[in-house]
Amino acid sequence: MMTKVGFLPEETSSFVGRRAELARLETALAERRMTTLIGPGGVGKTRLALRAARAAADRYPDGAWWADLSPLYDDALLLPTVSDAVGLADHTLRMPVEALCEWLSDKRLLLVLDSAEHLRAPCSHLLAELLTTSPGLTVLVTSRQPLGTRGEHTVRIQPLPVDGAPDALQLFEDRLRASDPHAGLEAPGDRAAAADICRRLEGIPLAIELAAAGIGRHTVAQLATRIGTRFDAPVDAEDLTASRLDLLADDSLWPRRHRTLRTTIGWSHELCTPLERLLWARLTLLRTDFDAETAREVCTGGPLTPQEVDRALQGLVAQSVVQRDGTRYRMLDTLREYGRMWLAELGEERAAADRHARSFLGLARRAHEGWTGPDQITWYHTVADTHLDLCAALDHLLAHDVAAAQEMAGRVGFFWACCGHLSEARGYAQRALESGPVEGPHRTRLQWVLGVAALLQGDFATAEKYGALCTAVALYDHDDEGMLGATYLSGLTQLMNGEPAAALEAAERVLRMTETAPRDGGPDGRRATATDCATDTTYEPTTSESGACEPATTEPGASGPAASGPGACEPTASEPTASESGTREPGASEPGGDSAPLESAHRLRCRLITVFALTALGRLTESGRAAAALRRSCERGGEYWTRSYADYQLALIALLQGRPEASAVHARAMLAGKHRLRDSFGIALGLDILAAAIAAQGAGAQAARVYGTGHAYWRMVGHPQRGTPELGPVRETCELQARAAVGDEAYQRAFERGQADNAEVGLAAALHSDLQL
Repeated sequence: MMTKVGFLPEETSSFVGRRAELARLETALAERRMTTLIGPGGVGKTRLALRAARAAADRYPDGAWWADLSPLYDDALLLPTVSDAVGLADHTLRMPVEALCEWLSDKRLLLVLDSAEHLRAPCSHLLAELLTTSPGLTVLVTSRQPLGTRGEHTVRIQPLPVDGAPDALQLFEDRLRASDPHAGLEAPGDRAAAADICRRLEGIPLAIELAAAGIGRHTVAQLATRIGTRFDAPVDAEDLTASRLDLLADDSLWPRRHRTLRTTIGWSHELCTPLERLLWARLTLLRTDFDAETAREVCTGGPLTPQEVDRALQGLVAQSVVQRDGTRYRMLDTLREYGRMWLAELGEERAAADRHARSFLGLARRAHEGWTGPDQITWYHTVADTHLDLCAALDHLLAHDVAAAQEMAGRVGFFWACCGHLSEARGYAQRALESGPVEGPHRTRLQWVLGVAALLQGDFATAEKYGALCTAVALYDHDDEGMLGATYLSGLTQLMNGEPAAALEAAERVLRMTETAPRDGGPDGRRATATDCATDTTYEPTTSESGACEPATTEPGASGPAASGPGACEPTASEPTASESGTREPGASEPGGDSAPLESAHRLRCRLITVFALTALGRLTESGRAAAALRRSCERGGEYWTRSYADYQLALIALLQGRPEASAVHARAMLAGKHRLRDSFGIALGLDILAAAIAAQGAGAQAARVYGTGHAYWRMVGHPQRGTPELGPVRETCELQARAAVGDEAYQRAFERGQADNAEVGLAAALHSDLQL
């Protein structure tokens, strides 16, 4: 959830006891820069860290931020995971650790790294650098062992007390009622039996929760007897009925003194049906939260039919092996460890990894096909949220199925570039190209991803090189989509280099070359090109232009630090509904029954190049008409990414034409679209143009605050202000007008407030037309 500033996960169950530990942590966080909670798996380190972080969050002006390291199998994605956690989407060519250090250098925030025991050395090295370069940083870590970082303060977490304090028994009863609201300990002897269970389980919270989940098949007394029998029996490696966890345990991960938890998990495993045990093992391939459909795709095979996966999944939820939050599921890392050992014992590791990779290759294909359509935002968020699973699938395919890896890297690369994962987009595309020969559209896509990532990182020479390569390959392959994509890449590079005439000429030529069907009233049975749109007399430069008169509302249900909780961007009362504004909800039919085919993503992007080029050339009336037509095409299919850049151009055009009120309306529409896509780069551009529009209306202090928020977003992507060359004079004029309106001192105060605001809070304020200081 969003705290006032920052991001901490939701607490989905009751929190019991731990008053003394919380008091110790409060003191440690106030006095120490790095604190590590250490203790065995299942003892409750994560829940305690979350509760302590939430209590301390208000002491940190830049928030409390959470990074879950349990899905990482090695340190390859450690830096991207921590960068994501603190809101950094670096768009530069710097080393990732350098970018992260710079981002945190002037911040006062709390960073929580959860489950770091399997990455102790990499985490220790990273934190040593961050703590050295970021004097306002405080770190809280959970790990089974200390990291060994200089200055580390450790707090050992013990199990819940079982004698004299009611905490363990309270936890057992809470979890019992959570699984069955009618259950309780009212029957004679139940409370004593439950207390005996807690003593047998030594107060270990995870063991107690698993035991409480077993009540559905036993009475409390029967459960106490079964647990007593299990714990009193000696472990015999020759006894095939013994707990498999005891026989498989790695002493380096599961010291012998923690036999209680191992035996409890093994006992829970024995309570499962054979198909539930098989599903438990196969689910361990999933690094991130998952839904039932993903579980079916990854785990179906042999005796596990799709229907049996559904039944077994509900069985694992009932036994607290898998946690459910709405339609999403996840498995605790301690239980995942056991499942992985069981998977190896079954000899299914390769087959399970193959199924996992096939599933996420399928997701990449569906997302790529669904980019231009009403589910674009859903796919965008799905790719962002399954990032670790997509990386794991790509790593597996690069080792075992190069052709599939090349296809997958090309299909997800643009999503990753938009999400800020530029290093991964570029790295995986390069590895895929170098891993073996590749021909046709897959080669063009990989080269295109490399070029787009390089362009967004400011490496224009490399972008130009790959634009030329894409063009040559697409021409050779007679690939129209490849040609459109190559022209977008080359055209954007030319625009950034101040060559709009060349960009316009190339885009117009390729749009004509690839024309196949009517669209938007183009003459002679052709789709409309920019030239056609420029002569479209339906364009009127007013604030009601082409349905863009109000910002789109934020997406209901959007999750994560950039889209939820207090401070998230909410629609104002004046904003229209989807039907009022012409925005089509996913799955809805076209207004007026228009069933014409939608244009491809590459074609829409190529048309966008013509709009940018016409604006840069000063042909504003033509550019406005082309932008309005492009926006209609995007709106028809529910497309947001290109549409928001059409809104951006409409805002810039209106500002250059002396219509600042209309410019502000279009800028807010652009920002609302980019916010739904969590596109920090696009938001930074939009805030700059909105600030200029507000300054042109004489509201100097409000413009300065929005401008300051824009600078916060530019820092988030690691760049000074970027954009096509014509934006530079607009920014300079904005600052001069704002300073002239309120004076240098008031301007600086408002600007610094905008910079100091949490970026999300500042964006929410900017989206309201009645922005107040």
